[in-house]
Amino acid sequence: MALQTKTKLYIGFAIAASVLLLTAVAGFISIRKLSQRTSWVEHSYQMMQQLKDVELRVKDARSGVRGYLLTNDSVYLDFYLSTRGQVKERFDEAKWLAQDNPAQTARLDTLETMINAQLRIFVELTRPQAGLTPSVVQTALDTDRQTMRAVEQLLRRARSAELALLAQRSGEQDLYETLTPAVLLFSAFIAVVVTLWLFWRVGIEITANDRLRAELAEANANMSQRIHIIEHLAEQVVQGDYTVKIRDKERDSLGNLATSLNRMTQTLDDTFGALEKRNRELDQFAYVASHDLKAPLRGVSTVVRWIEDELGHELSPKMQEYFGMMKGRLTRLEDLINGLLAYARVGRTQHKLEEVHVERLVHDVADLVVPPTFELRLPADGLPTLTTDRLSLQQVFTNLLSNAVKYHHTGLGIITIGCRDLKKEYEFRVQDDGPGIAPEYHEKIFLMFQTLRDRHTAESTGIGLSIVKKIIDELRGQIRVESAAGQGAAFIFTWPKQMNPKPVAA
Repeated sequence: MALQTKTKLYIGFAIAASVLLLTAVAGFISIRKLSQRTSWVEHSYQMMQQLKDVELRVKDARSGVRGYLLTNDSVYLDFYLSTRGQVKERFDEAKWLAQDNPAQTARLDTLETMINAQLRIFVELTRPQAGLTPSVVQTALDTDRQTMRAVEQLLRRARSAELALLAQRSGEQDLYETLTPAVLLFSAFIAVVVTLWLFWRVGIEITANDRLRAELAEANANMSQRIHIIEHLAEQVVQGDYTVKIRDKERDSLGNLATSLNRMTQTLDDTFGALEKRNRELDQFAYVASHDLKAPLRGVSTVVRWIEDELGHELSPKMQEYFGMMKGRLTRLEDLINGLLAYARVGRTQHKLEEVHVERLVHDVADLVVPPTFELRLPADGLPTLTTDRLSLQQVFTNLLSNAVKYHHTGLGIITIGCRDLKKEYEFRVQDDGPGIAPEYHEKIFLMFQTLRDRHTAESTGIGLSIVKKIIDELRGQIRVESAAGQGAAFIFTWPKQMNPKPVAA
């Protein structure tokens, strides 16, 4: 799996940092080694100098003793005494410098024994009260001469060993003096190469990212255009145009979606074409059925009226009651046929938009369906004026006001109309003080042929609220009821401020 750009950059910086760290460590180690070798070379020179100083101080002490013995002058004795302390001091410094070299330390231990023996001879020769005879002095001087030769031989071996060690350390110093600049130059070269490589990789990645960003921007623009075309098709479908097609031949997800949408719109076009044909057939059937049913219905009503006019005095009270029930059933049957025809035509006719004063429309409807015994209350700030289909809104208010009157439990009542502005629509409220509707019937009352009272008590087709709900559903509005048994009923529905002149279900 390919690494992401950020990961590659992190890896590159990690490699560069590691190389720089390694070169820095290599340079540090080389410089430190050089410093150590230089320090050891200086140490060898100091050791050789100390050995030389020890030899010189022993010879100076010996010269002071011989001068004192020859001249008996105290000046030589003082010179000897001062030089003797310096011998001890120089020798201790030499032993401290030789701590890292066991072989040299062993030589110095032997040398220390010889020097101490020689110093004891000097002490015997410089004591005034010793009373030494010339033969004793001569013997002491011979011993001193032999000891001095032994000391000189040990000092030469010690210096020779130190010279060999100095040569070795000088060689190592020269090696590191040559190697250190080479290491530093090589480290600097590696650091420069790694840095240039890193910048080169970063440049490649940036170029690739810019190219990829441009490709993505182009693909995104193309994708946005294609999505916009699909959205336009969806909008056209929502508006009822099912003939629109997308010309997208790409073999990707959007291309497949476009092909599916084209098939969908074609199917919808065919389906709605068939549906429109069925609707026209249904309209024709509704008209023919209503016309053909009304003709014999009117004939039966006429025959019943003739019988009452001509033979009414011969009919018994029971028969007259039956004739009254027959006329009521015939009237309800005619209302049912008219209601079915009205329900079938909802949403299939062209909306005729006009300016409607809702308050005036409510008064006109109330004059037709609300008796004088009822009180109609409107809001103090009035009802709005809007451009809409007057017939549809009039039909809604007619059914709601007539239901408020028809199902009232007394002959006196109050009907209150309210309105609320909801930005894109108005919310109307039609409330009465009738017997109310129990909550379990709030949904049932909007179904066709559903009534809450016995049809023998109140003639009703049960279609009025179904027509109201269908009209409001066609306009994508909502209707609901707020009521409880014995507390009146309030029907609340929304109505759009802007209405499409074409029927929604077309």
